[in-house]
Amino acid sequence: MARDDEFRQFVAARYGALVRTAYLLDGDRGHAEDLAQSALIRTYLAWGRLRAPENADAYARRILVRLAARSRRRHWNGEIPTVHVSELPDGARAVADPGRETAVDVRRALACLPAGQRDVLVLRYLDDCSEAQTAALLAISIGTVKSRASRGLENLRKAGLLAVEGDRHG
Repeated sequence: MARDDEFRQFVAARYGALVRTAYLLDGDRGHAEDLAQSALIRTYLAWGRLRAPENADAYARRILVRLAARSRRRHWNGEIPTVHVSELPDGARAVADPGRETAVDVRRALACLPAGQRDVLVLRYLDDCSEAQTAALLAISIGTVKSRASRGLENLRKAGLLAVEGDRHG
């Protein structure tokens, strides 16, 4: 039973972070929860080999990134998310929240990036992974992490989400 207790503690500590990462990679809350649960199932099956919580975290994140990439390769996801509040059916208005608008802008900007750039930016800057950790999770070189991060940040600057270097207003 100790194994199950350890895994329960791991899930309690990491589930929210895994869902957040999946949501930023995929853009759909329900699918993000599915991805996180699938990654946790695979982590549980490998739990005996992982031996340490930090290994389990890296393993779960690696599986999550791979599952998200695999789901992006599908041609049809079955749903088309509504982008603007004005497009929602009558009576389905969101409560005004300035922080929510920023979060929507971030998700929208991330969704416009190529998948490789989005993956790197989410892991590097939102999940706070090092270049080496990001490279290992995505099975790419550190140089590729650096170039994708640079291109992704430049694309976000062009979209007006990030301040341009030297601009103190944003």
